[in-house]
Amino acid sequence: MKITICDSEHSFDIAAAWRIIGQMLAKPDAVIGLSTGQTTMNMHGVVAEIYKRYPFDVSRVTLFNVDELTNLQREYSGSCYSMIYDQLAGPLGIPAANFIMPPTLSDDFVREARLFEERLAARGGADLQMLGIGWNGHIGINQPGTPFESETWVSPMDPVFEEKVRRETGVAADHELGGLTRGIKNIMQTRRIVLIAKGKHKASIIEQAVLGPVTTDIPASVVQLHPNCEILLDAAAGELIRERARERGFDW
Repeated sequence: MKITICDSEHSFDIAAAWRIIGQMLAKPDAVIGLSTGQTTMNMHGVVAEIYKRYPFDVSRVTLFNVDELTNLQREYSGSCYSMIYDQLAGPLGIPAANFIMPPTLSDDFVREARLFEERLAARGGADLQMLGIGWNGHIGINQPGTPFESETWVSPMDPVFEEKVRRETGVAADHELGGLTRGIKNIMQTRRIVLIAKGKHKASIIEQAVLGPVTTDIPASVVQLHPNCEILLDAAAGELIRERARERGFDW
């Protein structure tokens, strides 16, 4: 496991963007998994800006997101489809057939989860997953307690995020919300993972996930077992692990 701690939030955004661009340049038909949220918005903007200035061939690149909200309109600005399309797939001109996302509305999400994985498998599986981490250690929408052998499924949202979504959409309290997410087993089958975090509010959970025990109580801790994983942080997110990681001999 490699740990990279950038000097600033801006340098983090640039470094994370180049992980994506580098994969696209190294493998023109790359299958790249993304994540949404405050951690990724600016780094996606950097990718789009570099592509605008120095266009390169993305005609065979496949993009997908590690998860998607369920039982909401896809047009909701907080849907993963909307965010990834607006931030990356649209600006890069990724062909519609190469932007693989499950629907937000369905009468059979078990089938949709299966189809999502089948579409990725048909392209050879994921080459890179840019993987965010939640305040409670969730990855995708796999909440604490999710078995490591879980496969793509519909998970409950964490309560903080669910409250935000309900506030923004105005959906009733009895309207069931969740998220179709790649299971932990599926995520771990990705050939390369870059776990990303920025901000002081992520420092504690990063320390627990990266240097603590591997446990389902902190789903992100499973990446310690991945053979090709980088932990990419800004200085604030990495402040608690910098010295401890150096003492343990991790690669910087």
